[in-house]
Amino acid sequence: MKRLLNTLYITSSDRYLSLDGENVVVLCGKEEVGRIPLHNLEAIVTCGFTGASPALMGACAKRNIGLSFLTGSGRFLARVSGGERGNVLLRKKQYFLSEHDRESLDIAKGFITGKIFNGRWVLERATRDHGMRVDGERIKRVSGQLKNSLKRVQECGSMETLRGIEGEAASLYFSVFDELILQQKDGFSFNGRNRRPPLDAVNALLSFVYTLLNQMNVSALETVGLDPYVGVMHGDRPGRASLSLDLMEELRPVLADRFVVSLINKRIVSPSGFLQKEDGAVIMDDDTRKSVLSAWQMRKQEMIKHPFLDEKVEWGMVPYAQALLLARYIRGDLDGYPPFMWK
Repeated sequence: MKRLLNTLYITSSDRYLSLDGENVVVLCGKEEVGRIPLHNLEAIVTCGFTGASPALMGACAKRNIGLSFLTGSGRFLARVSGGERGNVLLRKKQYFLSEHDRESLDIAKGFITGKIFNGRWVLERATRDHGMRVDGERIKRVSGQLKNSLKRVQECGSMETLRGIEGEAASLYFSVFDELILQQKDGFSFNGRNRRPPLDAVNALLSFVYTLLNQMNVSALETVGLDPYVGVMHGDRPGRASLSLDLMEELRPVLADRFVVSLINKRIVSPSGFLQKEDGAVIMDDDTRKSVLSAWQMRKQEMIKHPFLDEKVEWGMVPYAQALLLARYIRGDLDGYPPFMWK
């Protein structure tokens, strides 16, 4: 159980939510493990399988407290919300911003600032922790170029220019990504990003973990009332969760890329767990996929201090924190969107 920005998150699957007077009560079996006054909450998010009482649902709807239900893996299921508040005004503002270049650019700059900053930090940390095992001079050179990219992001005046800066920065970052792989180099060499299909084991891992992260982002955006399919940087396309892809940009290096590197360096996966199909695509076998999913669930439970909120949260809650901050910015509660920039 965790409170974050007036939102109560229930991350354990065996918790039941009930109402007692003006309080939401969290039960594990028949034992009360938490109690919070409803007037302190704007929303409740539960990943539990046991559900919530009808009385609590009615109280949340009456008080305009959003009550969202997710699966144990974090997939969005449903939301109970009050008639007055709902998400109409928030989504109307979101749609307005998506149609106006200046406003969209401001948000997109935050996403890309976070992406480049975090990518640069991942590289800097490699030189700090493994200076004798990596090409430090090469990595430092790329890090310096990424630092210049951050300045260019702040100065750019169009989405097209921003996309160009992002593309160049991504190419620079991935040009030294192979340096981060310290173990099993024979089976996990990386010569550049490729997808649809991935042509090597590292790219297969990256694509799979990006899919897991995208699922988390979609749930987070749905939970706070934003439309995950209307983005600011990724254009509208039927069936594509564009805003989720936007939000994922800043989270890729620290949540996904570092995780993939740790899978390889800690030998959680092995080259023998990947198969090459006739068309050249490389895929994971079932056992490897299960190992990745198990490690992903464990990584989501690790605690960090959120750089903007300055409080401890689980890694798995970072997308929800960023979605909340984005919603608050769109509503006008914040002067700017604070990207996730972590060291």
